[in-house]
Amino acid sequence: MTERQELGSLEAMLFAHAEPVETARLADALRLDADEVTTLLQKLQKHYDEQESGMVILYFEPDRWQMTTRPYYGEMVKRILDTRRNAPLSPAALEVLAVIAYNQPVSRSFIEQVRGVDSSSTVTKLLDKGLIEEAGRLDLPGKPVAFQVTDTFLRVFGLGSLADLPPLHGEAAESAEPEETEGDDGQLEWK
Repeated sequence: MTERQELGSLEAMLFAHAEPVETARLADALRLDADEVTTLLQKLQKHYDEQESGMVILYFEPDRWQMTTRPYYGEMVKRILDTRRNAPLSPAALEVLAVIAYNQPVSRSFIEQVRGVDSSSTVTKLLDKGLIEEAGRLDLPGKPVAFQVTDTFLRVFGLGSLADLPPLHGEAAESAEPEETEGDDGQLEWK
């Protein structure tokens, strides 16, 4: 197979697959080494970026790839598909997502400690929308459920990984590092 055919094969597989696909799985399908496939995927990604294509190849850690609509064109795609519009996220939901994304994995009580209000219903709505998921249990008294953001969160916000999150601003950036002491409820304290 020529490189052009390999690129075309990768493009077809990513287009046909609705979820992120592991590099190893793509390599197996093409009968190529994973490093070769990574190089090809990076070329394909660069090609779409240079052409300002309506499609984009996203990389998700650890080692997964997905073809999706470039966020810029999302509104037009929604119009043509005539999909019903999902309710926009409330400021409370965006706040909870930010707390989780920047600090994950976190417990519900940690979220509430940071926000200062009950967040149970907001967490439930975000779970239902698939933007967050349970990430096991924390090693704290009562073994609370931990939450983390999902690949859906990354896609919706056009991120390849959490490293792509914008930095926290000003004073918030300096105080975003939790101190390594536990408060009365076993959560990290914000200083």
